[in-house]
Amino acid sequence: MSKSPYVVAVRALCEFTAKAGDLDLRFTPAPTAQEGQMGHAVVAARRKGERYQSELSLAGDYKALSVRGRADGYDASLNRLEEVKTHRGDLARLPDNHRVLHWAQAKVYGWLLCHQLGLGEMQIALVYFDIVTQQETLLCETHSAQALQQHFETQCERFLQWAEQELAHRAQRDAALTALRFPHESFRTGQRELAEAVYKAASHGRCLMAQAPTGIGKTVGTLFPLLKAAPAQGLDKIFFLTAKGSGRQLALDATELIQAGQTDLRVLELVARDKACEHPNKACHGESCPLAKGFYDRLPAARSAALEHKTLDKAALREVALAHQVCPYYLSQELVRWCDVIVGDYNYYFDLSALLHSLTQVNQWRVSVLVDEAHNLVERARKMYSAELDQADFKALRKTAPPALKPSLDKLNRAWNASYQAQTEPYQVHAGVPEAFSNALQKAVAAITDHLTEHPTEVNPALQRCYFDALHFSRVLELFDEHSLFDVSLAAPRSALLCLRNVVPAPFLKPRLEAARSVALFSATLSPRQFYADTLGLPDNTAWVDVPTPFSPEQLRVRLAGHISTRFQHRDASLAPIAELMAEQYAAQPGNYLAFFSSFDYLQKVLVLFRDQAPLVPVWEQSRGMDEAAREQFLARFTPDSQGIGFAVLGGSFAEGIDLPGRRLIGAFIATLGLPQFNPVNEHMKQRLGERFGEAQGYDYAYLYPGLQKVVQAAGRVIRTPADQGVICLIDDRFASAKVRRLLPAWWRVSTIGTDPPINSRL
Repeated sequence: MSKSPYVVAVRALCEFTAKAGDLDLRFTPAPTAQEGQMGHAVVAARRKGERYQSELSLAGDYKALSVRGRADGYDASLNRLEEVKTHRGDLARLPDNHRVLHWAQAKVYGWLLCHQLGLGEMQIALVYFDIVTQQETLLCETHSAQALQQHFETQCERFLQWAEQELAHRAQRDAALTALRFPHESFRTGQRELAEAVYKAASHGRCLMAQAPTGIGKTVGTLFPLLKAAPAQGLDKIFFLTAKGSGRQLALDATELIQAGQTDLRVLELVARDKACEHPNKACHGESCPLAKGFYDRLPAARSAALEHKTLDKAALREVALAHQVCPYYLSQELVRWCDVIVGDYNYYFDLSALLHSLTQVNQWRVSVLVDEAHNLVERARKMYSAELDQADFKALRKTAPPALKPSLDKLNRAWNASYQAQTEPYQVHAGVPEAFSNALQKAVAAITDHLTEHPTEVNPALQRCYFDALHFSRVLELFDEHSLFDVSLAAPRSALLCLRNVVPAPFLKPRLEAARSVALFSATLSPRQFYADTLGLPDNTAWVDVPTPFSPEQLRVRLAGHISTRFQHRDASLAPIAELMAEQYAAQPGNYLAFFSSFDYLQKVLVLFRDQAPLVPVWEQSRGMDEAAREQFLARFTPDSQGIGFAVLGGSFAEGIDLPGRRLIGAFIATLGLPQFNPVNEHMKQRLGERFGEAQGYDYAYLYPGLQKVVQAAGRVIRTPADQGVICLIDDRFASAKVRRLLPAWWRVSTIGTDPPINSRL
């Protein structure tokens, strides 16, 4: 066995050794993290006396294990150690396997404290605190130090074989990573500079923003150096976070390529619950779902089998889970603790209830985070920290709700009506949520909580949906400040949509960025720097790197149609000139093109005219709500031997994250600046951004920068490799302004249509 101790938290130790029985997610309204903290504080405040200590840091060793934890409280006058657990409702409904786990934790803390103080025996108490009634239920047992030691050593022995395996894996992993070789003969142009920046960020423990052009291999160029840095930096985990499923697959492919027999990395893909669930028509408990029945009893064998795989993507994980008859989704969550590289969506680390961030804090892991296509994080984070409540949903619920809930729902509806009684505009921003509404919402939540607690097996989708919407709204409301807006949109008569709309996610993201050993955020479009520094909350010591493009200006012809305006008031007048320009370019150089528009309506109008002007040119179009199969069919039209134009919406599925090298795509028409729609919502966001970062920045932060980012992303589909040749037509007179031109890639050479011929002889 390695001489290095295996450090394990008390909670993690006991969850591994003492958790048994069914996976049971029937409604048991657990307190929120904030309610739990408040409950612990109330209990501690009630324990008066100089001899009572709260939050005791305890530690102890057993063979190769180093066990660490924090006990809730110890009363020296009673010689009693207390483990506090908060709950709601009838304590008798607490599953037996939860109580067994709680006792296991309390007894481990008891031995650690007995050993530290040299005591012969100790009272061990579970204090169950009901956050609603503020009542305590005290369960107390007296144990000798010898018995507590035996319990401790029994848990450790159960874990020890696994710890030995994990220590061996960690030693082998780090040795292999130290000797790891780059998977290609050489770095691509720009890839080495990116890799060096990521390695230095990990070495210095800082955040990195890397603007790196499409096509240089950013995924391999960020994963490889971070893996190389892992042994020296003592990294426990690497989180590779993506905005889309296609990004997850690229990361999985990259880890396979980098390993290639060199390492035994454990790589895990996290997917959404609805995509992993085998029985969506069943509830998550042993009496309903066969994969929840005895989940924790079968977990050890499933865990061991799973970790024989190097890469646990969705398919591999499902195969293991079904072979052992356990839930694939919850097996993946258990495996986070034992895998080296975790690939998943942004929300797993940055959301309010993020799994990866929570586990990192609880287990005190040393992690590094890679954020792919980081330009998406601003808008995604805004959604994470926003919340909506639709009055129409709650009115409909009132008709079907159990009688006991109707009084609280009626009060909520009256408070809702009063909240916008004086509002004269369809959309209006208010200073804050009225206290009367907030109180009524809390009482409705409490009433529904009590009802669901009393009827844990009740199936009422509308009730649960409204309940969880209300819980989320309440949680976001607790965080409401100048970084967000509270707005009310009037809908049908006597109905309104309330929204807590985050504008600046920086206050929420900054602590997450600082919690990691290092973070590298990378994308082809991270300009201007200050916009991302302000909106993402980048730490002051953030490093920046702008990787030079490997492409030459001769590869790409950028044509500017400055005689056309795509402004809303000029849309109809722009249709014919755009169709004519597209037909002219296609006739001069047939091949595969993408044409991007600001909306589906605009797309359709140009498409109708283009079909009349160029009936022989094959065309296909993006439609609203395309499923995955339809998107794949759209992309399948782009082959090395095909010709035609795919019509798409800027900022949609085909404007970023797709790879069509060579003759599969030779050009793009971009008939928009990509600016967000001019409406009251965006105008108020502009105002709030201006108040926070300066009036001059309001328009740029709300409109210009997000718009141009979409344009550059879409244009980046054309040149993917150093061998590609292509053309981009920028269609709008505003592209000619100096301010906009400065935001376009520096290596582009832009010429104005009318001063150059349409044929690109280099294609």
